[in-house]
Amino acid sequence: MSIFDLRLETPRLLLRPPIAADFEPWAAFSADELATRYIGGAQVRPIAWRSFLTMAGAWQIQGFGFFSVIEKASGQWIGRLGPWMPDGWPGTEVGWSLVREAWGKGYATEGATVTMDWAVTTLGWSEVIHTIDPANEPSKAVARRLGSRLLRMGQLPAPASFDVEIWGQSREEWLARRAAPAPA
Repeated sequence: MSIFDLRLETPRLLLRPPIAADFEPWAAFSADELATRYIGGAQVRPIAWRSFLTMAGAWQIQGFGFFSVIEKASGQWIGRLGPWMPDGWPGTEVGWSLVREAWGKGYATEGATVTMDWAVTTLGWSEVIHTIDPANEPSKAVARRLGSRLLRMGQLPAPASFDVEIWGQSREEWLARRAAPAPA
């Protein structure tokens, strides 16, 4: 099986490596100033193209990268989410970025949960972090729902080079949380 055949599913979402047809919605998302304000800002189409190809390259070289998030009910691309660890990154991250129309529906938590399961069991990660802009309260809320906590402050490597809060948890903490019975 090729890595490009990989599929993770939740009741409402399909997560798969990006394909060429994802570029148009990726570019539209990348151009949205509000949706990208905490992840480096809007990108013009040629830069979005390079970013898109970087993700495809991460899948090819590392065997993982952000998944394209597809809403099952509509079949629409609604964002990118998943494991990320480029050179110089402050740790093994599961991150999320969704189009505005998908905000507030629990999709980030739902997708990050199945991705964190995959990262610790299949990729063997011993820690999962989330790099979050200090002003990004909605992403901090997602991190809290995942059971993550603020671990430390850090800085993303160039070309981003901005300060972030590093949230996360160990593999053992994640597995213990997943094994615990759901609250009544």
